[in-house]
This record gives sequence, C-alpha cells and structure tokens, in this order.
Amino acid sequence: MSTSLTSVQPVPLRVVAIGGGTGLSTLLRGLRRHVAAPGQMPGQTVEPSLITDLAALVTVTDDGGSSGRLRKGFNMLPPGDLRNCMVALSEEEDLIAQLFRHRFRSGGDIEGHNFGNLFVAALTEITGDFGQAIQLASKILATRGRIYPVTTANATLVASMDDGSLVRGETNITASKCRIVELMLDPPDAAPLPEAIEAIERADLITVGPGSLYTSLITNLLVRGIPEALAKARGLRVFICNLMTQANESLGLSASQHIQKIYEHTGAPIFDYAIINTAPVSPEMLLRYAAEGSLPITPDVDRVESMGVRCIVGNFLSEGDVLRHASDRVTGALMELGRFAVVRN
Repeated sequence: MSTSLTSVQPVPLRVVAIGGGTGLSTLLRGLRRHVAAPGQMPGQTVEPSLITDLAALVTVTDDGGSSGRLRKGFNMLPPGDLRNCMVALSEEEDLIAQLFRHRFRSGGDIEGHNFGNLFVAALTEITGDFGQAIQLASKILATRGRIYPVTTANATLVASMDDGSLVRGETNITASKCRIVELMLDPPDAAPLPEAIEAIERADLITVGPGSLYTSLITNLLVRGIPEALAKARGLRVFICNLMTQANESLGLSASQHIQKIYEHTGAPIFDYAIINTAPVSPEMLLRYAAEGSLPITPDVDRVESMGVRCIVGNFLSEGDVLRHASDRVTGALMELGRFAVVRN
C-alpha cells in the first residue's frame, strides 16, 4: 500500500543527496528549484518548501572517458560526476554552465575531454587539493548547494563476480558479462570526507538514488563511516528506486531486492521510505530497452514494507529520448516527506 502524508506548514530543510551518474544530477535539478538563490532570504520563494542547506555526496570511482584519462594522467580523482552535479545545481541556461558541459570534438590530446573536467584538473593543480578545487568551481557556477566527493582517497572498485572471478575498475566491471556478487573498495579503509559525515548527521532528509545499483549507489556506501552515519542519522532516509533494471548491475532485481543488495553491503537497515514508480512504460520504450536486456523494475511494495521501509508509490516516470525520473514529481514527494521529517524531529 502507498503512504499518505498529512500536510503541514512549510519549514526549512537540510537535505543530503547521495549517488552519482545521471540519476543524481536529474534529482539535483529538481531539488535546486527549492533552494534559495544566492542573496535570497528564506521565505522569499514561491516553492512550497525551502531547502536552506543542500549537499550532494558523490561517487569518485569512475575510470573511463575524460574522467578516467585525467585520473591516470594527473593522478587525481575523477571529476565527471561532480561536474555534472555542479551544472545541475547551477543556472543551466547560463553561458558558464554551457561551457562546463562542452566536450571537445577535435584538438588532438584534448579531443573527447570535457571543459569542466579540464577546469577542475587545472584548479586541482593550482590548489593542490581536489576537494578545494570542487568548491571553487562550484562557487564560479554559483551552485545552489554544496558538492562533496564522498572520499578523497584514490579508491578502485573491485567486484566479486558469480563465476568466482575478481574484476578491478568500474569500466571493466560494467563491461563484464558476469553478475556482481559483492562490491569492494581498494583500499578497503577509504576515509570519508569529514564534511560528508557532518552533512548526514545534520540532515532532515537524506536520499540515496536513483542510479546504477553498484557503481553509483553502493560504491558510496563502501566508504568507511558512511553506513554507520546513515544507520544513526536522525533525518528521514529515502531510497529512490530506479525505473529499469540494468545489465550486470541489477538484471532481474525487484525493488525490494535492490534494497536487500544495499543492506548486504551496509550491514544494517538504512532506509525509512522508498519512492517507487508504478506507472507503466510505453510499449515503444519497452521495446527499445528490451534490446539492452532492460525491463521495468517490479514494484513489490508488500515485500519492501515487510522490510520496515514505507513506500511512496505513483507516477514518477518521464519519457523522452530516454527514460528518466520526473524530477518535479520526485522532489514534490520528497518535500512532503521533508516537512514531515522536520515536524518529527
């Protein structure tokens, strides 16, 4: 069954969003509309609720594309997912945001590189600190929120596969034809950014997802101290379930099985609520995704709720060239939960 929330008066919220890839940046675009613009005072917004503090905690294990080349060439953390989050939290029609998204189509060594990635690489060389480079770039983009790498350790993903093999590196794991049994970090004791732990402790609302189950979500939860912080967090903890299964990461897994795989890696329950799409996917999209072995995730709500996780169900689907979460409807549900969270606390 779905949960119905009692409406209460709008209150300021402290929100943390955890993830990576396009799922996190899509969510952040929706959350941004509830954050005051620079110089705007609380209460000077037409949105139904105001986020006074928004922090994104982002995975940093990508080793492919422009990010992977910079990671190898400059011995730095991959900036791609962080850059996407910066753009998502900026005024996207702004020329600077367009510049950060620009990918060079020619130019020898810079061909295929993204300008934003190169900019972060330059700031990292100047400051000597990747975290500081991200904060400076965010300031230039005037982002409506703070963006943190979940760790500054140069960690590599390692997956134990169902054939008994170990596969190193996110790109190799994603390309493998085997299924992931367990995901690990090397080194296993990668320390979290202190600001990440502090943001979780202070938050009224914490989201995990949407995003690739292992390489965007679980990878964050392998960082030492993050699962423990989530287990004791006072804020409401919300899992945003993906729309479709993904080859090698979540093929055939239902909504409850996504949560179970996460719990197998965190060692403890970390969710109070789950947002699950129950709207049907169009036949045209079903055919397109079936060619990739991808199917809609089964919304086994009763099973999810038997795990102690209350479900918010409905139409959270947006169809275009690809399937995405409808960020306005997802964030609308989150704002309802957020107001409930503040009253509870």
